Amino acid sequence: MANNAPRQRPQLDSKDTLDALQLLGSINRDGIAALKADLSGGKDGGGAARPAKSRTETRDFSEAASGSESAVEDESDETIEDYDNLELDPDTLIANRRKTLVDMMDGSMESHVGLRQPGKAQKRNSIQIRLEKTDRKGRYVLTADDPEIREVLRKGVEREEQENSGKKTRDLVFTRQFTTFDRQNASSESQFFGFYTLFWLSMLFIIIQSAMKNYREYGSILGSNEIGKMMFSREVLVLGMTDAVMTAGMFVTFFLQVLMEKGYVNWSKSGWIVQNVWQSAYLASVVWWAYWREWPWTHTIFAVLHGLVFLMKQHSYAFYNGYLSGVQRRRILLEDKLDQLQALDPVQSPPTSPRASQQIDLASGIDLAELSKRAADSTVKRRPSMGYRTSTNLAIEKSDVASVAAAIQSGSAIDADQMQTFERIIRAEVDDLTKELQGKSPNGRNAYPKNLRLINFAEFICLPTLVYELEYPRQDRINWWYVAEKLAATFGVLCIMQVISQAFIYPPVAKTVAMKAAGMSIEERWREFPFIVSDMLFPLLIEQLLTWYLIWECILNVLAELTFFADRGFYGDWWNSVTWDQYARDWNRPVHTFLLRHVYHSSISTFHLSRHGATFVTFLLSALVHEMCMAIMFKKVRGYLFSMQLLQMPLVMFSRSKLLKGRVVLGNVVFWLGLFIGPSFLTSLYLVI
Repeated sequence: MANNAPRQRPQLDSKDTLDALQLLGSINRDGIAALKADLSGGKDGGGAARPAKSRTETRDFSEAASGSESAVEDESDETIEDYDNLELDPDTLIANRRKTLVDMMDGSMESHVGLRQPGKAQKRNSIQIRLEKTDRKGRYVLTADDPEIREVLRKGVEREEQENSGKKTRDLVFTRQFTTFDRQNASSESQFFGFYTLFWLSMLFIIIQSAMKNYREYGSILGSNEIGKMMFSREVLVLGMTDAVMTAGMFVTFFLQVLMEKGYVNWSKSGWIVQNVWQSAYLASVVWWAYWREWPWTHTIFAVLHGLVFLMKQHSYAFYNGYLSGVQRRRILLEDKLDQLQALDPVQSPPTSPRASQQIDLASGIDLAELSKRAADSTVKRRPSMGYRTSTNLAIEKSDVASVAAAIQSGSAIDADQMQTFERIIRAEVDDLTKELQGKSPNGRNAYPKNLRLINFAEFICLPTLVYELEYPRQDRINWWYVAEKLAATFGVLCIMQVISQAFIYPPVAKTVAMKAAGMSIEERWREFPFIVSDMLFPLLIEQLLTWYLIWECILNVLAELTFFADRGFYGDWWNSVTWDQYARDWNRPVHTFLLRHVYHSSISTFHLSRHGATFVTFLLSALVHEMCMAIMFKKVRGYLFSMQLLQMPLVMFSRSKLLKGRVVLGNVVFWLGLFIGPSFLTSLYLVI
């Protein structure tokens, strides 16, 4: 019977080291590293080995040992973790604690010899954590038994709460760069530069063709020239004076900030209310004036858009400097506390007597040992509390500085060591606030409140940016040949736009006006709607492209050159967009950065909205402003553009669906179809209905 029994395969030695209490490591001469469980290690004489896995992993370090890179390949896809879509938060990165090759060699020697190097910290290969699913998709609960990880998570949650409740202005980075089509850009000479040349040659031949046609029909290369007459025959001087008055009105914001710096107005109490009231009155005045004058649409849209630009500049200047005024008030308060601390006479207490410390602890509730530890730890970079950067009410504040202020205010006895600890804490906070007041001005030349000068504000008005900073990257000199080139391009593009408008856009627009004047019913006009859309498809697309090139490539570059402004990142490669949110970010970078700082992030920090809620508020505000411009231009409110802009949000979600995600060409086709049909469709709606 025993001989007939099926033979059992002998159990293999386990290579799994997960539950081993102690490991033995070695590196062979060929560079192969191996780890195995030490069954004799530990107080209990060893660790239970787990059953062997179906396969073991081998790591070849031979190339790494010689200084070259080594690619570690694993045949099983299930053992490979996908980090491509992993988004890391820089504030929560943990230093890499994996062993290096030298550490493994040291560990191997220590394991075989049985010695530990004194004073050398032991590193861990991994940290045990647990992820638990929740009822919300993409949301997990992370728990960890490791005390260090739990402390990191706790501090991360506290810091996030402080940042969400704080008033810190969104930090933006300005760098030296050129626009994509600028000849100074080294990357502008792409393989497709011939198409760029072809486009402008096509525009030249359109002008020649239109001039020949106008000369044959009207005896003049300008033809009937209704567009030119409309632009330059009515109140051009009044339009210029209006723009000058709008520019002068911006200085109200400057003088309000001067009053706040002098202490007459508190930004956090009534200052921001006064500023918002002024901005509302400013915008209402511009809109009313443009509507009341009954200007042609060219004058109206210029005045309104320029007024909006001035409004955004005022808002950014006021809210950034208003925030800095609060930081300045807090720094002055802490400097006063520091003077009070230095004026105290420390008590003499024996080193072994805890009496003085106990008096402080009982009187103010301060954990002096913890405060001393944090203040003395100079190796850890101190991150200031975001929620208290502008706070001046230390009585309700919960921070180290507030605790120190309470201890000083209590009048309790303070010994020399405690005084040094308190002084380090206050000085660290004062230094952080001073750096915040310096902002992007490292030398302090334009640090707050030195930046509150008329010349500084006037310069910001002329700079091609909508977001205020204390300093920007600058050029050393002005290239006047470059200015002349961009000015020539500006007037050239304006001529092309005028020709296209006169030849291809004015006739269908005049047709819609004639239909309404003839008393055609809505049904009859609706039957003409598809043909009007078709007639304006190509002209409006070209006008849209030329308008974008005129402003973001020509005019803004001229302003940047004349003001020594070095950051020319006015747009990205929006023509390669595959989603509508990518287009919204790239086609108009100045407005995008303004909305990012002063609408999106302000909605999160001030009104505690979620990211989705802040995104909706941003799109809503943009849609309202665009619809306001259409209402002023067409003298009626229809909401077509407002609805279409809000429709971009579900289109963004659709572009991230499985149908379009990852399909770059299809996404770009959908984007260009919208950009091609949208302007003609919307314009026809406003004209016909």
